[in-house]
Amino acid sequence: MIEVVGLKKVFDNKFEALKAVDFTIEKGDLVCLLGPSGCGKSTILNLIAGLLHPTGGDIRFNGSSVVKTEPKDRNIGFVFQNYALYPHMTVLENVMFPLTVGEKKIKKAEAKQIAETYMRLTNIEELSQKKPGTLSGGQQQRVAITRALVQNPEVLLLDEPLSNLDARLRLKIREEIRRLVKEVGITTIFVTHDQEEALSISDKIILMNEGVIQQNDDPQNLYLEPNNQFVAKFIGNPIINMLPVTIKEGQMTHPVFTIPLDRFTDIRFKKLVPDGQYTLGIRPEDVLTTTQDALFTTQIKSVELIGRERILNFDLADKHVKSIVTIEEIIEEGAEVAFDFQYKKAFIFDDKGERVY
Repeated sequence: MIEVVGLKKVFDNKFEALKAVDFTIEKGDLVCLLGPSGCGKSTILNLIAGLLHPTGGDIRFNGSSVVKTEPKDRNIGFVFQNYALYPHMTVLENVMFPLTVGEKKIKKAEAKQIAETYMRLTNIEELSQKKPGTLSGGQQQRVAITRALVQNPEVLLLDEPLSNLDARLRLKIREEIRRLVKEVGITTIFVTHDQEEALSISDKIILMNEGVIQQNDDPQNLYLEPNNQFVAKFIGNPIINMLPVTIKEGQMTHPVFTIPLDRFTDIRFKKLVPDGQYTLGIRPEDVLTTTQDALFTTQIKSVELIGRERILNFDLADKHVKSIVTIEEIIEEGAEVAFDFQYKKAFIFDDKGERVY
């Protein structure tokens, strides 16, 4: 188990990278640190690895603080974005290397046997006598992961390990990483800025922004139950529609439509949300075309075809809005289309961006 308690990091230039971060990772879980560039996710990884020293707070492995423990003594495997393989060594020698140096080094024959076991696990045994310079990016990344695992670390840290690979290869390698770490049973922290990658690979996602955890949750909950406007906008592609609305006397009003609050079907709604100015969040797939009881009718500005779906683009007052429909709905640019919302799936945010419904 990894516990991060009140973790802070302020750099010499006074930049506050982390602001009292708290989270727990259970043994054997694969957790993604997700967020935009500069949000603090790689800083957390480097603090856990011991490559940086915290300004405040604590990091505990199985209840014991490791803040004052040297990186080499933390029993951590680290996989970097740039692979960091030794170019003059063969694949086998690269994988063996961590076992043949340091205070816990073992005999080369034993190291070779262990390395070959892990190379079979990661399907790189046929590469054993090749040099890194002759390998593809995906093959090099497999070697780097194998070299990290061969030490049988307590924790595996992966810092944007797939960012140098093309889209198809990223998909293949991330599936292999999940299979591998689950098969070995190792606690894994995976840093990425790619939401699709995080949603597909992780047991939990810690979504960060500006040094603060925005939500720490099951992957599907970040999409279905976002804590705030940042989470709702960061998770989901196409991005969620955000519309300014006014709530007053049981009605939600917008320049183009008015919605009775009763449609949200939550008896708590009127009590929880006082009259005032809010933002309505509605995902594109919940903006529905309709032939009766339309909330509004508008002209389609453009249509995007994505596989089995179409994205309809239009404007409501001064906001651009997207709707996702199936390919069977033949709707063309310039068409007048009637829409309604799936109210049960809508979100309402206050002026601070916090979700109130």
